[in-house]
Amino acid sequence: MTDSNATAQNSADRIAFIGGGNMAASLIGGLIAAGHPAELIRVSEPDADRAAALQERFGLKLAKDNVAAVTGADIVVLATKPQQVASAVRGLALSVDTTLISICAGVRIASLRELLGGSDWAGAIVRAMPNTPALVGAGITGLHASDNATPRARMQAETVLAAAGQVVWVEREALMDAVTAVSGSGPAYFFLLTEAMAEAGVALGLSPEDAKKLALQTFIGAAKMAAGEGTDVATLRANVTSKGGTTQAALESLEAAGFRLMLNTALKAADSRGAQLGDELAATI
Repeated sequence: MTDSNATAQNSADRIAFIGGGNMAASLIGGLIAAGHPAELIRVSEPDADRAAALQERFGLKLAKDNVAAVTGADIVVLATKPQQVASAVRGLALSVDTTLISICAGVRIASLRELLGGSDWAGAIVRAMPNTPALVGAGITGLHASDNATPRARMQAETVLAAAGQVVWVEREALMDAVTAVSGSGPAYFFLLTEAMAEAGVALGLSPEDAKKLALQTFIGAAKMAAGEGTDVATLRANVTSKGGTTQAALESLEAAGFRLMLNTALKAADSRGAQLGDELAATI
């Protein structure tokens, strides 16, 4: 994560958001909470009601269109749906000193640069893959920067995305599909596990209400332990597994059923689908 000094160093950056959906709102809220002046943030959002809500909530400036939003911006955050990227970006005239941060899943750096004029624009591009816990300030984002990104551009990207949680840099763009598989899609895996545990509790005789409460709070408590103990999760698992006890019986059953293999297969499927979506989007640009 960036520290307060990094945030302060970038506090004068003029930031433009193209798209004002939930993820953009979470980043804007985090930036303002960290001390970034609201008057230095502009948003281009075609939905009038959403735009008005952002202005009322954060006191930021609304731009009449994408061109107006990016004019004079030090940082441009592309926060549209992937299918809207071409229409949102094509024709924009960005300064070579502007850092473009894309949080659009599957849209590759080469595609973005082509839309911005190819070799005629040599600014830095950073791909970002945040996940939905960013909406509550507990997200984690995978980042990958173009080869020409300066340390300043990387710091700008880190500051923006760290406003909603932690960040991890990956050095190969292809690894962004793995980031998507592990953390981008990851919250759904934990939600499914919690849902399945509650259903299993009902099958064992618990009421739906009690089973849901027990499963959900166990999920929350385990996550807090993993985040705050300073101990790796394998050790935490071993610590709660008494020899010959109930936990050991359950874990041995999961292992025998191929639990790890199923997860490995699932993440490979997500990784492959991410690459396929990237190919499909690139073909439309």
